[in-house]
Parts: sequence; structure tokens; C-alpha cells
Amino acid sequence: MVVCKMTLMVCKKKRSKMEKKTKWWKLKKEECCEEFRQKLRQALGGQVVLPDDWETTAEVIRETGRTVLGVSSGRRKKDKETWWWNEEVQDSIQRKRLAKNKWDMDRTEENRQEYKKSQCRVKREVSKAKQKAYDELYTRLDTREGQKDLYGLARQRDRDGKDVQQVRVIKDRDGRVLTSEESIQRRWEYFEELMNEENER
Repeated sequence: MVVCKMTLMVCKKKRSKMEKKTKWWKLKKEECCEEFRQKLRQALGGQVVLPDDWETTAEVIRETGRTVLGVSSGRRKKDKETWWWNEEVQDSIQRKRLAKNKWDMDRTEENRQEYKKSQCRVKREVSKAKQKAYDELYTRLDTREGQKDLYGLARQRDRDGKDVQQVRVIKDRDGRVLTSEESIQRRWEYFEELMNEENER
């Protein structure tokens, strides 16, 4: 028989802090996109070619995005799937909450029955709204735009699953970001030569 004494440290699970994020998805709307372009041009001083300093340029883009598109609240993300919600569902849920509050304040049979009815009504509304939203989604997926959205969603989920969000830029030997097509092309040629060299063993 083996006897062992162990002391285990139980780590308290920390709540994940939600960051305030820029609402970049608003750029899908044409008017937001146009306003963003104009403000960005103003912020960059009307330049067509981007400055060589990537950090400054990136900060100007981020700041313009925050002012034009706005930022999220930074509240904790809810796990519930609510992309299919509509006005009817929202109203039904609000009525159900009011009925629940009424029943909590005054526990009569009449209030209980009213709450039960509102629960059933919400379930029906949710079921209808979900079915309608999924039907529209499947119809949209048959189109070219829908397929593009689907691939975009898959790429987004793949990126979200990774730990590090990386900035994809090409830098020269000194670490400066390359902006012109010509310098980028030369850098790629350098990599091609580097990778195709024969090494002596």
C-alpha cells in the first residue's frame, strides 16, 4: 500500500476582461466606408502614398476608426446566440420579464398563469424567428455573396481561435515597413534567393 500526502493549490478562475473594440464591421455599409475614407485622408494630410513609419500610420487608422465607427461597450460577451432576434422576440421577452417581476412581487395563481402564458408565447416567437432567420440564411448561402460571407465567417472563426492577432506587413532588413510595390517585390526576390540556395554540408 502506498500512502501519500499532497497539498494542492486551487487557482481561482479569473474573469476574462472584455476590451472595447472598434466597430470595424460597420465598414460594410457604404456611407460609413465613405466617411471613414474621407476622415482618414484628412488625418493623413491628404497624402496618397502612406508614410514609411508603420506605427504612426496604424495609430492614425485606429484613431480614425474609433472616431468614425465607434467602439463597443466592452461588456462581457454573452454565450447566447441572438443573431436571429427581431422586434417581436424582443417585445415578447420584455413582456415575459414584466410578468415574472409581477409574479415575484405578488405570488397569486393569476400572476403565475400569466407568466406561464408569456413563457409559452416567447418560445413560439423564438421558434418562428429562428426558423425564418435560418431559412433566409440558407437561401442567401445559395448565392455568390452568401458563399463569400460563409468563407469570411470561417476565416474569422479561425483567426479568433488563434492566440495572437498578427499584423501582416513586409519589413526590410532594418525593420522598416515597406510600402511601395517595387521595394516589396525586391524583398520577395531576396527571400526566393535565400530559400533556393544550396547549403554545403
